[in-house]
Amino acid sequence: MNRRYRSIYQLARNNAGLTQLGAAEMLNISVRSLADYESGATIPHGDIVYDMADIYNAKWLGYEHLRISTKVGQRCLPKINISDLAQSVLSLQKESIDVENVKPCMIKIASNGRIDEHEVQRWEEVTKEILEMAGAALSVVYHKGVT
Repeated sequence: MNRRYRSIYQLARNNAGLTQLGAAEMLNISVRSLADYESGATIPHGDIVYDMADIYNAKWLGYEHLRISTKVGQRCLPKINISDLAQSVLSLQKESIDVENVKPCMIKIASNGRIDEHEVQRWEEVTKEILEMAGAALSVVYHKGVT
């Protein structure tokens, strides 16, 4: 199992300054269950993750849980960087410029309401830039220092 996946629950708990015992009591689960979530032995139910995000004051945990533990999240949700706010802000600015650069192409392709066969490759480049900007924006929103 992915090491990052195994550690997101522990990272959030540690950032909240809670012990496993204290967190387990607040979550109304056993210490063993929490240890299993943190080690990756089991995947917590969404309701537990919702409570973790609330108790740990870590909204990013819900996002990362969905992105990593669900097939739809793995396919559709862009990666985010929650550890460095300055880098996240600079990344968002860079990605905004990249989207601005593909904007004329995006408008030209979309102007007729469809993507023609000869436009598919360029459209994929446009959507790649948009997804990168979305990930950068979410990195700012879900920065672990932001509640």
